[in-house]
Amino acid sequence: MTTEATPLFAVLAREIRADGPIGLDRYMALCLGHPLHGYYATRDPFGRGGDFVTAPEISQMFGELIGAWAAAVLSMMAPGERPCLVELGPGRGTLMADALRALRAAGAEFDLHLVETSPSLRRIQAERLIDAMPTFHDSVASLPDAPMLVIANEFFDALPARQFVRTGRGWCERRVGLTVEGDALAFGLDPEPDPRLTAEAPEGAVLTLPSQGLTVLRDLGPRLVARCGALLVIDYGGDRPGYGDTFQAVAGHRYADPLSRPGEADLTLHVDFGALARAAAAEGMAVHGPVTQRDFLLSLGLAARAERLQVRATPDQARAIETAIHRLTDPDPRGMGALFKVLCTSHPALTPLPALPPPS
Repeated sequence: MTTEATPLFAVLAREIRADGPIGLDRYMALCLGHPLHGYYATRDPFGRGGDFVTAPEISQMFGELIGAWAAAVLSMMAPGERPCLVELGPGRGTLMADALRALRAAGAEFDLHLVETSPSLRRIQAERLIDAMPTFHDSVASLPDAPMLVIANEFFDALPARQFVRTGRGWCERRVGLTVEGDALAFGLDPEPDPRLTAEAPEGAVLTLPSQGLTVLRDLGPRLVARCGALLVIDYGGDRPGYGDTFQAVAGHRYADPLSRPGEADLTLHVDFGALARAAAAEGMAVHGPVTQRDFLLSLGLAARAERLQVRATPDQARAIETAIHRLTDPDPRGMGALFKVLCTSHPALTPLPALPPPS
């Protein structure tokens, strides 16, 4: 395995030589968020011309249905107080631009807040959503003290996490270091196991702890409970406990070696919805789901929305709508309809919620 001499590789190599191998969370944080050489700081990665396509880029119907769902939930929140609609990691603003049409049609009133760290994406979002006058934040910590509905579509999968590998000695943390020659990155393990991890698993099993994701949820949780709010998470991942290495890189719509081009490829991990649900419950939040993206979108009326769009569509447009429906709801285990899950954590009084089961 080789590592390209990207600008970020020099940064990583200096840190590793000075302080020793770094955890996966630190590696992801630098690769994705370094202010000069990080992946999101230097490019627009979305769409056909980027590295990957998200659901909002596939069809306007996705964002419109999320907007209709959000309008219904906002109407359930504390009357007399102007709520905030928050999106975490808004990409190019596509989801919110489509959602705003449905929100305005429903007469919803709110202040729009966007949590985004990428300067280049902020510029795109600000231009696309100029009529909504969004307020930008570097993190959830600066969000206002108000009733909030938070939307996180493909946000948690890119948050730094820690990984541990089961060895004969116990669970040892996975580290990123340098090869003997010093010209490439390589995975290694801490020599001593973490005594706090005691789960039984076969040797070689990989355990992922969504450290930053849990931090975000624990920061939001108390405020959502105190101010009658909710968090909607849409992402790919599992809803059952298990061990496996889902750390991956994507560049040019293809999977890549996550150590080969630091700062030049997207890095993600499957979201552990069970861990998020447990953390939310510990903060006093009600947990709705997770359900599959397929079930969620169909319950919100995806088929009916498609029929309305097809009435005025050309034959080519009608075929594109059918293709979009299939991609968004594909029930194959590797398709978006099944692989992507939808979870909502909310104030216990916000129930029932559209297209989601009662709190578990």
